[in-house]
Amino acid sequence: MRKIPATVITGFLGAGKTTLIRNLLQNADGRRIALVINEFGDLGVDGDILRGCGVETCREEDVVELTNGCICCTVADDFIPTMEKLLERADRLDHIVIETSGLALPQPLVAAFNWPEVKARVTVDGVVTVIDAAAVAAGRFADDEAKVQAQREADESLDHDNPLEELFEDQIRAADLLVLSKADLVEAEALEGVKSEIQKAASRKLAIVTAEQGKLPADVLLGLAAGTEDHIHERRSHHEMEHEAGHEHDHDDFESFVVETGPLASPDAFMAGLKALIAEHDILRVKGFAAVEGKGARLLIQAVGGRIDNYYDRPFAANEARVTRLVVIGLHDAIEESEAAIREAVARLAAAPVQAAAE
Repeated sequence: MRKIPATVITGFLGAGKTTLIRNLLQNADGRRIALVINEFGDLGVDGDILRGCGVETCREEDVVELTNGCICCTVADDFIPTMEKLLERADRLDHIVIETSGLALPQPLVAAFNWPEVKARVTVDGVVTVIDAAAVAAGRFADDEAKVQAQREADESLDHDNPLEELFEDQIRAADLLVLSKADLVEAEALEGVKSEIQKAASRKLAIVTAEQGKLPADVLLGLAAGTEDHIHERRSHHEMEHEAGHEHDHDDFESFVVETGPLASPDAFMAGLKALIAEHDILRVKGFAAVEGKGARLLIQAVGGRIDNYYDRPFAANEARVTRLVVIGLHDAIEESEAAIREAVARLAAAPVQAAAE
């Protein structure tokens, strides 16, 4: 029996993975695609967005969410049973797409496709790494290499790099295809600089394509026929290399929590305050849904760094609670120390009057 191809879509927080997948589903050309979504935090934002895309390929039974944990760390408990369930379906799938958490190492997940329960029936068609071109151009998710090297030379006790830089590099190393999202926000010269930078982080020459608003033909993302599970051992992560060298590695670099509050008095005031809050506490990512006073639709909020996108995505259901729920993600130490202050600030911003936006 022909193996079912699976595409792993990875990339840093806010890189544009969900937007890319939504566009893929809307232009699937009749393919029956199942989604496995690995959300970081216990609020299933990405799955809810994808279920609402309004086409046949977004059926409820085609979307599987694994929340509050990194799939790469719970392969036996979560990934294998999920794959087995999909493979047992009466209606054979044409393709499986797995969206990893923005904090995930792709290597362990791809290696799991070598498990006997999966390998005989599924192959990794390719690993697609989505990179926020505008963020990288601004230096948001890449450290100063010269500064890091200087620190290494000055202090021989340094075992590994900044965790954000490690993650950025590991997701590139695992890739078969790199997608530079938000390319329309970057000047041509700067975009070429981003391409050069990410090629340096790769261990081999990689194909790079650019995308605006997640729009790429399905045939660009699917049908790579890479068989990545047979090559992933050659694309080792920092984690794997450090363990081989006998070093310990901290798995707890990131933390998330959910903030719930009432409807927003003024979306403009809230977004202005949220931008300041993100900068003050060095928050990496905010995503979720908000109720707005006087509005019958819910407001989708997606923030990465200083950029915040928001729009009304659908009407509230008749029995749906009109509340605001947001996932806040950041580096463990900073977020742990600031959680109480962030919760209090979000509640205050939600109740802010319209005139606060101008202040």
